[in-house]
Amino acid sequence: MQRCIKNTQWTQPLNCSGRKGIIYYIYKMKHFKYYNKKNVLNLTQLRRFETKLGERVQCIEDEKQWEKALLASSARYVICGIPEDIGVKANLGRGGAHSAWEPFLSSFLNIQSNDFLNGDDIMVLGHFNFDEIKRVIETNAHSRDESVDAYRHAVNLIDEEVEELVKLIILHKKVPVVIGGGHNNAYPLIKGAAKGLFKAGAIPLAQINAVNLDAHTDFLPMEGRHSGNSFRYADEDGYLQKYCVVGVHENYIPQNVWIDIVNNPFVDLITYEDIFLHGKRSFMQAVTDAIEFTQDTYTGIEMDLDAIDNILCSAITPSGVSHLHARQFINLVTRETKVAYLHICEGATEMEDGNANASTGKLISYLVADFIKALA
Repeated sequence: MQRCIKNTQWTQPLNCSGRKGIIYYIYKMKHFKYYNKKNVLNLTQLRRFETKLGERVQCIEDEKQWEKALLASSARYVICGIPEDIGVKANLGRGGAHSAWEPFLSSFLNIQSNDFLNGDDIMVLGHFNFDEIKRVIETNAHSRDESVDAYRHAVNLIDEEVEELVKLIILHKKVPVVIGGGHNNAYPLIKGAAKGLFKAGAIPLAQINAVNLDAHTDFLPMEGRHSGNSFRYADEDGYLQKYCVVGVHENYIPQNVWIDIVNNPFVDLITYEDIFLHGKRSFMQAVTDAIEFTQDTYTGIEMDLDAIDNILCSAITPSGVSHLHARQFINLVTRETKVAYLHICEGATEMEDGNANASTGKLISYLVADFIKALA
């Protein structure tokens, strides 16, 4: 007897042969919350004689006309959030990646709007909310295998919505700045950006490159979508032309993944150990090499916060790059590539186990500010 996850808002079975008989459904409604100026100002601490970014950034005032407003906007950068940890859980990781978006936004909106960074060129579009999907899975799945299978199906639904939004942002000649969320969202970002740039006539094929600062390759096998295999799916599906990951920890490269990368001329990696232990090249030289490898077309800039020392995330590391290295990475790659998008992911301010660190949001705000300044 099959058990069905039921909800009156869901329609059309996606897969009726899931593990243990769960049936998965597609939401009829979209999961994006658009921000208006009031939403933004509620997070902005106004002070006399100062002008914060929150006072200057652009927003959508009528969500029914959001695409028209986006097209008409003078903003070059469009910030949106994907506060979810479904992809991390689908990769057997610890939940918490959903928690960084609002602390980031609160910190970012309270940066000074000045000659160094002017809010007029920025739109805060809003964020995805997949909480209901997660709640239904947690309520109805009764084993670990059942949960993992359900989370992986849910990531496919997230992929579709993220891809569509990113494609439209790029078609309207804006640069997406996306704050996650799990690294599963790299796949729809690459796919959406490639399709958008191709449709806009900017590239001859729907393919882009990616440079990633990460302790892991996220090139795991195609066993169902999760946070550890975005770049494999993008590569296999033909949307990723070249991929280089900087700072990978040798201890966390599966042998089969290592062999696949060694035998793939379009994928390269530079390990943390080669940079910081063996001294084969400096950190900045490693980043420069990654830029040279991917400079022939538009490039997605990926920053997984688990590459940084002691940043709260599912795969927290005591031995990573510094905050300064992360900022230097963003600055250099942004200046020296044809940027498709910026994606910062995996960070958390509160984990499921109760671990908390409020500074993660502020670090992300520094990285986003560095990106916009470098591209301006």
